[in-house]
Amino acid sequence: MLALNGIRILDLGQYVPNSLCTMILGDFGAEVIKVENAAPGALNFQASPRGEERRRDAAFDALNRNKKSIGLNLKAEIGRQIFHRLSKEADVIIEGFRPGVVKRLTIDYETIKEINPRIIYCSFSGYGQDGPYKNLPGHDGNYLAVAGAYSLFGNREGPPVAPMNLLGDFAGASLHGVMGVLIALLARNNTGQGQYVDISYTDGVMTFLTNLSVDYFRDGILPKRGETVLHNAYPYSRTYKTKDDTYIVICAIEPGFWENLCRAVGKEDYITSHCMPDHFYKKPEGAKWAEIASNLEQIFLTKTSDEWVSILSAKDVPISKINTFDEAVRDPQVLHRDMVIEIKDPALGSIKQLGMAIKLSDTPGQVRSLAPIFGQHTKEILMSAGYTSAEIAEMLEKGIVA
Repeated sequence: MLALNGIRILDLGQYVPNSLCTMILGDFGAEVIKVENAAPGALNFQASPRGEERRRDAAFDALNRNKKSIGLNLKAEIGRQIFHRLSKEADVIIEGFRPGVVKRLTIDYETIKEINPRIIYCSFSGYGQDGPYKNLPGHDGNYLAVAGAYSLFGNREGPPVAPMNLLGDFAGASLHGVMGVLIALLARNNTGQGQYVDISYTDGVMTFLTNLSVDYFRDGILPKRGETVLHNAYPYSRTYKTKDDTYIVICAIEPGFWENLCRAVGKEDYITSHCMPDHFYKKPEGAKWAEIASNLEQIFLTKTSDEWVSILSAKDVPISKINTFDEAVRDPQVLHRDMVIEIKDPALGSIKQLGMAIKLSDTPGQVRSLAPIFGQHTKEILMSAGYTSAEIAEMLEKGIVA
C-alpha cells in the first residue's frame, strides 16, 4: 500500500520543476500520466526519449520514473477531446505553460472543472497567473532576482553568485507544487470539490526569505550579501581551505561548539569571541575578527579535510567536508539513508538513481517502474479511456496521438 494509491495525475509539464513535482507524487503511489506533445516540431525540454534504442537513456531519467507516457497533439480538436476524456477520471492536472496557453487550447481549469468538478488543477509559472509580470518570460535567475534572493548569494566584495537552479526551480516551484497539490487533495476530502492551485516560482523563493523578513519589517534591517554569520562573514561559521586543496565548513554558532573548536586547535583565547544575535544581520567590526579568521585559515591548512573531520568531530565540533557530487553519493550517511538506490532491470541490469527524501514508516515511497520512452503507454491509456483498437490506429496514422 502506497500513500497516494488511487490518485491519477495528468502531467502536462514541459520543464524540470513540473517533472520533479510529479516524480515525488509518483514515488508515493500516484498514477502519473505524462502527456507529451505529439504536434509536429514540438519542443519539450523534458520530453521522454524516442525509440527502443534509447531505453537506457530513459531508465536513468529519475525525474520521470513511476510515470506513463502518452503522445498527444493538443492542437488538434480530437487531441483535446482525448484530454477532456482523460480528465474525467483524473484527480490532478499539472501544467507549466505560460499564462493563457491552456485557455487557448481549451484545457484550462474553467473548462476541465465543468467536466470534473473534483479536479485539482495546478499551474506552474514564473510570476503567477496574475499581476503585472504574469506574461514576462523568465528562468530561475529572474525569479531569484525579483524575489530579492539573488542579491544575498556571494561574497561581500564580489557580484551576486547564482546558486544554480536549486532554489527557484526545485525548491520554490517543485516542492511548493507538491505541497499545494497535497493540501488541495486534503481539502477535497472535506469539501468534495476540487480547486485551482497557482504556483509561482517567485512566490516560492520569497517564502524562503521569511526569517529575514521578520527583522526587516520589524526593525528595518536590510540583509546584505556576505555580511552575516550565514554568509561566511564570521570565523566561527565559514568555509576553510585545507592541506589537500579541498574545503571544510565549520558551523560553530553556539558558544559551546565554538569553545570546543578553540580548545581543539589550541586557541583558548578566542573562546570569548563567539556568536552574538546581531551577527545575523551585521557585518564583523574590528580587527579581532580578521585576526581570528586569518589564524584559523593557517591552522586548517596544516591537515587534510578528512583529518580535520576526524579530529574535530571527536571534539563535538560541527564540521563537514564540502563534498563534490561524486563524494556525496558515496558518503556513508547518504548511503545509510538510502538516498542512492539501485533498481534492477531485466534488460539493462542495475540502474542507480537518487532515493526519496521523505521517509514514511507505514507507506514508504517506491520505484515501481523506470521512466518510459515517448508514447510507451499511449495505446494502454487510450484503451482504458474506452477507445477501440481501430480508433487508436486511425489516430496514430493521423498524428493525433503518438
